Parts: sequence; C-alpha cells; structure tokens
Amino acid sequence: MTFPGPNRPLIIGHRGAPGYRPEHTRSSYELALALGADAVEPDIVATKDGVLVLRHENEISGTTDVASRPEFASRRTTKIVDGDELTGWFTEDFTWRELWTLRSRERIAALRSSSATFDGTAGILRLRDLLGILDASAKSTGRMPGLVVEIKHATYFERAGLPLDELLASELAGTQFADGSGLVIEAFEHTVLRKLAVRGVHAAYVYLLERKGAPYDAVAALGTDAPPYSETLTDAGLDALVGSVDGISVDKALLFSGNADGSTNDLVARAHRRGLAVFTWTLRPENAFLAPAYRSDGEPADFGHWEAEFDAILRTGVDGVFCDHPDLGVAARDALLG
Repeated sequence: MTFPGPNRPLIIGHRGAPGYRPEHTRSSYELALALGADAVEPDIVATKDGVLVLRHENEISGTTDVASRPEFASRRTTKIVDGDELTGWFTEDFTWRELWTLRSRERIAALRSSSATFDGTAGILRLRDLLGILDASAKSTGRMPGLVVEIKHATYFERAGLPLDELLASELAGTQFADGSGLVIEAFEHTVLRKLAVRGVHAAYVYLLERKGAPYDAVAALGTDAPPYSETLTDAGLDALVGSVDGISVDKALLFSGNADGSTNDLVARAHRRGLAVFTWTLRPENAFLAPAYRSDGEPADFGHWEAEFDAILRTGVDGVFCDHPDLGVAARDALLG
C-alpha cells in the first residue's frame, strides 16, 4: 500500500465499523466502506481445518453465541494463549462448517447497546468472504479499498500445526491483493512478518507495538530475557527496524505518553525520520476510550471531546488511524484539512 502521507492519513475501518455493527460482520465492513473508510482491518485466526476466519481473538465466547449452543458445550476448555490462561471456546477446535453455524454478537454491549441490537443477525466471515466484499465495492465505486490484515497469535497457531504465514500466503495468491497493491500486513510478532516476506508475499509490513509487555515470539524464544516493546520505541529500537518493516502501529496512548494535559509527543516524528510509517489505534469517541484530558462528565458510553482528541492525534502526522466509527475519522481528517 502506498501511504498517502501526513497531509492525508488513511482512515481504516477497525474490524469494519464496530461503533455501529458487531465487529467483523458483513454489515460492519460494508458500512465502513459506505462511511468513507480508505481501508478495512480484519483480524485473522484459523479453524481446525485451516480456514482463515475473522475474529478479534481465537476465543469466541464473547463475540458469538457459541456458549448457548448445546451441541458445542463439550468444546469448552482452558488453554494458555500467549502466556495468558483463557477459558472458553476456540476457533482451532472447530471446522469451518461448524463455525459457519454460529451467530455474531456485540463484544462490548454495555457500551454499545445500539450495535448489540444486531446480535444474532450475521454469521462469521472468512478472509475470502471479505475479499469478495472489497471486490464488490470496487466494482460499484471504481476504487479498490485497502486491506490491513492483522495476524493474531502466530506463534501459538504454529505450535498448533496451523502456520498462519503459510495459510495467509496461500489465501492471497491469485487475489486482487497478490501484487501487494493496497495491502498491509501487521502483527505483534516480528517473526511472522519476516516469514511472510521470505515467502515472497508482497505487502507493506507493519509491526504492532503495545504499551507494555513483550512480543510473544520473543518470549517463546528467550523467556524472561525477551526485550519489551518499550525498547523498540527508543531511537535505537526504531533504528533496528529499518529495512525489516515498513512501519509501526502503536496504541494511541503511546502518542500521549508522559503528557497528562493531552498534548502529544515526538514518536511519529522520530519514526518518520527513519523512513518508517506510523499507524495508531484505536480512535473511539466514547469516554471509556478517550485519553483522560478529553473525557466529558458523562457516562462511559457517552461521547466525550472526541473531536479534540482525534485532531491532536492527526496533527502528529500519523499515516493511518484505526477507527471504530469511520465517518468520525473522515470528519476529523476533513476538519484538519480545512
């Protein structure tokens, strides 16, 4: 994907438009495109039979009706995923035909009751289904939307015999994104990005960075000696990324780090000096998600001073922002551009 630059950052529909529809559903993605998103971002995990499906996590009790389905009651189990103990139902324990029968649900219904009214109306999508949605959009508008694929839990899935790099490379071959046009691939693990590059998958590669902790591929290899994400955010850490990835994608809190008044820091500028693009996530208007300086006196689900926070983030010069409400991202960008 060609990054349009700091004067016109990409507005990326984060799992579609989950501010309005349950995430990763057909209506969520179609609405994101209708609201003006330049690209959409699916999270990919794998089924037992190696089908790439779109879910925020491989544990699906919070985003589907699986817990209410008696035929799958025996699949409930406890696993360690990237060092965390989770109990529930996991995509890798289901075939695609089984997952296809489930219905999607709003993940944060307490904050997004309107979106929750669509619970049960849509099923789970495969990556190939989303490619079809993007192709249909291109035919109707004359413009192919961008695709930002996030790979989830790559080390975990490889150990389960489901290498996501291999599955993704196979899925993209022969598609509209095979030449890399409009395609970004991102992950919290650097190893899987390198593997995809070695496989010859053409894309812009973006390394995701958390506020705390360490990447699980490094933890799996080095244990407690694994360097934390914070080291990558130093000048030396950014220098080390040059040549191996095209950019970084950071929690928006990292743009405000150390500034309680809501002012931003120089992270974007430091990355740009090294030729690295910068994405940030996630722009959301509700008080529950805004930086403290931009919250209103309302309830957590109420919209706070989102216009001011979005504007502060865009003014850092970021190359792309992930938005749950793509129309609000477009509005903020338009306001900035005058």
